[in-house]
Amino acid sequence: MRRPLVVGNWKLNGTRASTRRLLSEIVAGLKSDVTSEAAVCVPFVFISQVAEQLADTGLLWGSQNVADQDHGAFTGEISALMLKEFGCRFAIIGHSERRHIYGESNVLVVERFKQAITNDLHPILCVGETLEEREKDDTFNVIEKQLSPVMEIAGVESFVNAVIAYEPVWAIGTGRAASTEQAQQVHAYIRKIIAGFNKSIAENLRILYGGSVTAENATALFSMADIDGGLIGGASLNAQSFLEIINSVK
Repeated sequence: MRRPLVVGNWKLNGTRASTRRLLSEIVAGLKSDVTSEAAVCVPFVFISQVAEQLADTGLLWGSQNVADQDHGAFTGEISALMLKEFGCRFAIIGHSERRHIYGESNVLVVERFKQAITNDLHPILCVGETLEEREKDDTFNVIEKQLSPVMEIAGVESFVNAVIAYEPVWAIGTGRAASTEQAQQVHAYIRKIIAGFNKSIAENLRILYGGSVTAENATALFSMADIDGGLIGGASLNAQSFLEIINSVK
């Protein structure tokens, strides 16, 4: 049975003081009987602070990216080995903002994904279509093009320790979430692609929804058969909202 997962993506937000305060509030509000696993993926500069503050709590942590190399002359990159040294469990890979703003290709995303897997980090692989692509009824084709290189290069076995997040680009930070039916349809399609290679891995793979998830719409979204939790942006920066989302998973 797949354990639900809720991950906060803080993006380019926070200070040392606000990080300390937010984490304290989240940890204090976590219920002992919560059924979901929860984590926060924070800016690189806060990972050391987060690791110290969250040790021996129920809240896990991770990074918002990982280098496609393990060491060397790659200015500005952070390796999986470095992240593991600070106890990171997860690393977000291929977020739409990395793909569309910073030009990360499908091939580069695969190399980052492989580095995470090789070094025992759990990659959260993001896939999703733009508004133009959805309006052209091209969603499934886009998803397949984003997943295929990972399957071909890293292999389906890599998904034993991975997570996929479906994030429609048109719903990220816009306040416009996909309907429960739209989200479920794409999640089911993703699971079908993986099942074409290995049915058991597909059945156990956690697929998250991301895109303007709020405390108000989380329960309906997470009740869908193939939605196993969420990758939460803005709402994860408010302890009460994030806790309500975590607790909405049944």
